Amino acid sequence: MTVRPPQKKDVVLANDKIKFDRVQLINHLGENQGVVSRREALQAAQDAGLDLVLIAEQGGEGVPVVKVIDMGKMQYEKKKQQMEARKKQHVIQVKELKIRPKIAEHDYLTKMRQGATFLQEGKHLKITLVFRGREATMKSEQGPAFFARVDATLGAVDFAGKSVAIESDAQTDNLWSRVYILKK
Repeated sequence: MTVRPPQKKDVVLANDKIKFDRVQLINHLGENQGVVSRREALQAAQDAGLDLVLIAEQGGEGVPVVKVIDMGKMQYEKKKQQMEARKKQHVIQVKELKIRPKIAEHDYLTKMRQGATFLQEGKHLKITLVFRGREATMKSEQGPAFFARVDATLGAVDFAGKSVAIESDAQTDNLWSRVYILKK
């Protein structure tokens, strides 16, 4: 049985956990008080009724920088910023259609309709052409012809003024994939 080491969390050193002898102190008003002893910095934090928090281990003068602030408020603000950043993230969904080279016409049109729907929803469309067995020997002839047909089919669809563009094209032994996106 293997034991995983605990994941390193964002641990903030505060008050008595700060073990540096000399620190650069920034008071609760944001004013730089200069380099002082740890005891003086702790006393200033106690006098203000706040916490002494390590901001940077290596400041401009080569000493750690500490600030007198409310620890709970700082953690709340940090969590709030992280939530705001998470809201602004945009996850790109890639929908994949796997197709064989000898696909029937109706099945092909159904897959292309499905692919056009994915593109209209703002998703990326990955079309993978799967070659099996002896089909792989015909890959160099059938692959370009198939994707030219796909380009023509998707190009004929009206995407409200947007055009279909190829984002990437990849080939392996018996697979050929293309990712399509909509561009303005």
